[in-house]
Amino acid sequence: MTYRYVDVSREGRLTIVTLNRPDAHNALNSEAHLELEAVFDAFAADGDQWAAIITGAGAKAFCAGHDLKQQAAGGGLDLPPTGFAGLTSRFDLTKPVIAAVNGVAMGGGFEIALACDLVVASAGAVFALPEPRVGLAALGGGIQRLSRSIGFHRAMDMMLTGRRVTAAEGLALGFINEVAETDVMAAARRRAAAILACSPMSVRATKQAALRGLDTSLEDGIGGQWKYPAMQAMLTSQDAVEGPVAFAEKRAPQWQGR
Repeated sequence: MTYRYVDVSREGRLTIVTLNRPDAHNALNSEAHLELEAVFDAFAADGDQWAAIITGAGAKAFCAGHDLKQQAAGGGLDLPPTGFAGLTSRFDLTKPVIAAVNGVAMGGGFEIALACDLVVASAGAVFALPEPRVGLAALGGGIQRLSRSIGFHRAMDMMLTGRRVTAAEGLALGFINEVAETDVMAAARRRAAAILACSPMSVRATKQAALRGLDTSLEDGIGGQWKYPAMQAMLTSQDAVEGPVAFAEKRAPQWQGR
């Protein structure tokens, strides 16, 4: 499928999603949100794709957030059910997504990164939830996710002021996994390769259990994880047989993803 505001490519088991509005700092309008919803729908349904990277086109911006010019012209704040960029309210996605933040990540752009499982940022990347400065609020999950990621008081310092945070500070705060001094996509691909070396069934089971564990007690999380769909799929999979056999035979496992 051809998209107007998004580029999609595949490298083996890895999907690369590139926000492609560099002239607008990759800010997302209504059509871009719908395109991204379709992109992640297709990624979720494709059994041959096991991980994804999302990044921005150009050298300046990952995503400047919601297209405020569209809103000022009467375009509104309408989002698909799956949220900003078709991702921030997609709570059933068990496949891992890595954010390769190549520049400015403001508002909804920062919320995209927070909705990902890993965040790799270029040294010059900048993050903020500046919505209060324009009479809005971070309604794409930023309020909830940033607090969970770095703690209430540190998150409030960012959210109530809308202040900008460098990649180095983001790493120290804990919402960034790695700051890439050179090529952020190379760093993201290395992370993806390490994930793809593992069983995709195990990766999905782990992600689902980790996310559900955020909303439950430790006791209930440990006891209930055996019934999670991705965990049951892992335990009954061919990969669960292949892994121990490959270990015993001292060879690399041949994951099937089923």
